Amino acid sequence: MRKNRKRILIGIPLLAAAVFAVSPVLFLLTGTFMGTREIASYIGPVLGDGEGFAVFRLIPLYPTLANVVELLLDSPEFFQMFWNTAKITCGVLAGQLAFGTPAAWGLARYTFPGKKKIYMCYILLMMMPFQVTMLSEYLVLDGMGLLDTLWAIILPGAFSTFPPFIMYRFFCGIPESLIEAARVDGAGEVVIFFKIGIPVGSSGIISAMVLQFLECQSMIEQPSVFLKTKSLWPLALYLPEIGLEEAGFALCASFMALIPAMCVFLCGQEYLEQGIVAAAIRE
Repeated sequence: MRKNRKRILIGIPLLAAAVFAVSPVLFLLTGTFMGTREIASYIGPVLGDGEGFAVFRLIPLYPTLANVVELLLDSPEFFQMFWNTAKITCGVLAGQLAFGTPAAWGLARYTFPGKKKIYMCYILLMMMPFQVTMLSEYLVLDGMGLLDTLWAIILPGAFSTFPPFIMYRFFCGIPESLIEAARVDGAGEVVIFFKIGIPVGSSGIISAMVLQFLECQSMIEQPSVFLKTKSLWPLALYLPEIGLEEAGFALCASFMALIPAMCVFLCGQEYLEQGIVAAAIRE
């Protein structure tokens, strides 16, 4: 009985916190199938000139597919910005795999002059917000003639220091005896990296890629600074302002934009959890 009471006492706050955390997604899902008038009657006090407090229902009174049809059949801008987001995300992830993974392996497995200083630079750059590095990045990209192109978002993201920092912790955990045994068998450094480093550190690599994917999906500041042409905007800039007249469409578009991130997170959740736990243990 005491154990059951403890479970109930612990479970109730956790359940309440879980419902609170999921409520924005439920809000988007419900609003996707609501008509404009019904949404206006609920959130009018917030976005309109109504009085009182905003309310919302988990189940629409008058479900409709009008918002979904409008988004899928009559919104070419949405698909254009969706592909912009896909191009940015794929470019950043490819850059991290090509440059971030070898950099993390080199910092983790080799000793060379200035290694600690380089690692400290990685940590400092990782801790700096975009507002600190914005001007320097703008000047460099302007000098390279990349402003107002998707490369202005892809290149800085491809050389971000956060994913290599995560991979570094996993590569450090690979037993040195395993690498020495491979060297004794005649394996070169490149073979060791591809045959041992990447397979054994796959949890860290996938964890870093999942986190980087989620970050690319929610980029707002970088595109708003480096991209001036609207046709190059990602989905994060698609709905800067929401009014009552397009509230249903906006909620539908937001939910559709959330689906890829949810799928990637669910597919990589196991690796992400393993990565977080393993990194914490190694610390």
